[in-house]
Amino acid sequence: MDILTRRRFLIASGVTGAGALAAGAGAYGLSDLLATAGDRDPQARTLVLVTLYGGNDGLNTVVPYADPAYHDARPELAYSAEEVKRLDEQVGLNPALAGLHRLFGDGRLAIVRGVGYPTPDRSHFRSMDIWQTARPDRPEQTGWLGRWLDGVGGDPRLAVSFEPTLPPLLAGAASAGAAVPVTERKARRPVGDPVLARLAVPEPGEPAGQARAAACFADLRAVDAMITEVRDAAATAEEADPGGDEQPPATATGGARSSLAAQLDLVAQCVEAGVSSRVFSVSLGGFDTHADEKQLQAVLLGQVDKALTGFVDRMADTEAGRKVVIAVYSEFGRRVRANASDGTDHGTASDVFLLGAGVRGGLHGEPPSLTDLDDGDLRFTTDFRDVYATLLERVLDTDPGKVLAGWEGRLTGVLT
Repeated sequence: MDILTRRRFLIASGVTGAGALAAGAGAYGLSDLLATAGDRDPQARTLVLVTLYGGNDGLNTVVPYADPAYHDARPELAYSAEEVKRLDEQVGLNPALAGLHRLFGDGRLAIVRGVGYPTPDRSHFRSMDIWQTARPDRPEQTGWLGRWLDGVGGDPRLAVSFEPTLPPLLAGAASAGAAVPVTERKARRPVGDPVLARLAVPEPGEPAGQARAAACFADLRAVDAMITEVRDAAATAEEADPGGDEQPPATATGGARSSLAAQLDLVAQCVEAGVSSRVFSVSLGGFDTHADEKQLQAVLLGQVDKALTGFVDRMADTEAGRKVVIAVYSEFGRRVRANASDGTDHGTASDVFLLGAGVRGGLHGEPPSLTDLDDGDLRFTTDFRDVYATLLERVLDTDPGKVLAGWEGRLTGVLT
């Protein structure tokens, strides 16, 4: 999701607490985080939250291959028992998740089944708003981790997003997390560098080849100048008319423009350096698979698999890394029945993955029924606030009731 679209997502969701928009891209750099190295309690845990924007199909991620209702509902999309990475005699992982299958076997992947919320909403905007604010009952101006940040002093570097702008979940009432773009490269202006300018000027009497090289370099600088002018003009137009009709409508199906692996590499650097940050937010988009889902989702899940397994293995090598817990979620799952375009439409409940050395691996919670449906959708069996409360209590050492409006539910037996 680009900066413009994410800004509109923030506005449309109503989550703008603590000047979240102003705390967006460029407010902090990696050097600001590394400057806090050594400032944290060595016993403190770290939470890494991975958002899969677009609504990942949970039924083709954790596949109920032994359930006839699964094959009946989506005969062209269903995976067979021979294709999946089996977890037990009933379910298996998508074939693209070989690395996560290994982590499951090692006891480092916990899969929480049927996670959702009451009165589900199939809108990307509203459902992501609910997940990021943790308030399914009414609109909320702050994110759940933003409220945690308010309670621990408000230093933006305690809660970091490696994305172009701040996600709603890190916006508090009195503070906001830090948005640190993965790519901090700034475009060079086409003037003001005498050395480069001279390279584009042919010298009298020089060989023809050098003269052609100078002319080519001059053309390159001219193109660079044109692109820069267009970029600046577009930025000026956006500032003057942020709601212009010419731009595409905002959705929650984006995610960071940089790869998930690149984002997690920066998280790893920060963890290994011992920075003060307790929370990191990263993301991957593209999971809105209304058509030709099987191949597209496999590609996306392959990216998730490679990034997560590499990160988890790297974290296992250090004491600080072994205190990292990763949580992976999407705003909703997909409908049980496939549509006419070899895809699936917006659904409800899905699975949450928890990874790390402090996780008790295995399948947790009750899998939702594929025959007892709510208007074609899965009925959730685990409230997502149970997941959040457990992460707040066991990872961030915080009273969940102060963040989640007195919520008392917890996951049991998932975190050590």
